[in-house]
Amino acid sequence: MKIVLLGGGTGGHFYPLLAVARSLRDIAEEERLVSLNITLMGDKPFDPDAMREESVQFEMIPAGKLRRYFSLLNITDSIKTIRGIFRALWKFTISPPDIIFSKGGYDAFPALVAARIYRIPVMIHESDAVPGAVNSWTAKFARRIGVSFPEAAKYFPTDKVALLGNPIRHGILGGSSDEAFDIFSLETGIPIVLILGGSQGAQKINDIVLSILAEMVETFQIIHSTGSANHDDVAKEAEVVLGDSPHKSRYHHFPLMTASQLRNSAFVANVAVSRAGAGSIFELAAWHLPAILVPITDSAQNHQRENAYSYARTGSAVVIEEANLSPHVLVSEIQKIITDTARASEMKQAAGTFARIDASRKIANELIHLGIHE
Repeated sequence: MKIVLLGGGTGGHFYPLLAVARSLRDIAEEERLVSLNITLMGDKPFDPDAMREESVQFEMIPAGKLRRYFSLLNITDSIKTIRGIFRALWKFTISPPDIIFSKGGYDAFPALVAARIYRIPVMIHESDAVPGAVNSWTAKFARRIGVSFPEAAKYFPTDKVALLGNPIRHGILGGSSDEAFDIFSLETGIPIVLILGGSQGAQKINDIVLSILAEMVETFQIIHSTGSANHDDVAKEAEVVLGDSPHKSRYHHFPLMTASQLRNSAFVANVAVSRAGAGSIFELAAWHLPAILVPITDSAQNHQRENAYSYARTGSAVVIEEANLSPHVLVSEIQKIITDTARASEMKQAAGTFARIDASRKIANELIHLGIHE
């Protein structure tokens, strides 16, 4: 059986796709499916090393972004997308897949056009509370539609849609105090704040943290995922800000955290400060970790804000709008959660109720069913 995965242009889509790939292989082994070929198609792989670990092949299909404002790049990117459509048509002519699973996004569009022309069965998954343009279009011919947030279901045909949650990597689950204290050289008895900016990093959050870093390490230990593009600048500024602080060893910064670092830091953290991408939210929920969410103000369809408030309504998190994010507000919210143990316990319980760690398994089962019977 040949299965094609689409939509891996960002970490928020890429890692859920790998989670589904892992579940597909687990089921294939259990059911003794002799042949299972899993290929990710897109403009470029987000994390080639992770793909190799999961035995996922990659085929390059050019894809250009469609900007909602005037830009000469729209012309060149349109040409790139057209090239991608013809390349996908050629690939599917030579070796048509049995089923396609798409997370959406511009990266998936060329192959989805080819899939519609060839009537290849497609299942899509919408991560966010408000669907993106590509998923809204694909829903017209998709056989099945999975959604992460209940609010998203109303945008799709009721006979096709199911609330599944967002697939997460099982490698980020688990962790232990001993391993966390060893990895991060932590101190006993000092609260731990985990700061996550998403796969692209979060400059606004980084700037706020740096502005109060000397104050924060007086009270907290901080594990900070800065984003690869921002890491060198953050590291240099942190060195200056902390100077001769006796507590500078309480600040731990990383460009992107490995699965081991994520699961162990989340296991010991008291609270997380995070962007509001669906991937981040469902990982926080799986960790049962109280969260402070800072949604990006200019995300497509305002999806991060919608995600954040959807999750906050469960009692698992509080939301700070980016316009209201200040050093005082951030520290105050962190303190409120850490010092109010009853509230923190309620947030953990709510997060656990929201989490759906079996999402990748449910999707994989449906893909195999569609691939065999459609």
